Amino acid sequence: MSEFTVTGQWKARDGWQAFEKEIDAENEDVAREHVLAEFGSKHGLKRTQVDIEGVDA
Repeated sequence: MSEFTVTGQWKARDGWQAFEKEIDAENEDVAREHVLAEFGSKHGLKRTQVDIEGVDA
C-alpha cells in the first residue's frame, strides 16, 4: 500500500473549507473513495459537497 495526499475542499456552513488528507491506499481511486466516505460519515456530507482537486503519491 502507498501513501497518497488528497487535497480539495468541502462545503461548510460558512463557505468552502480547504482540506489535505494523507491516506494509505492501494491506488488513487481507493484513496479518493476513502476520503469521500470519511467526509460522509464524520460530517454528514454528500459526495457532491466534497470537491477533490488532486491525489498525489
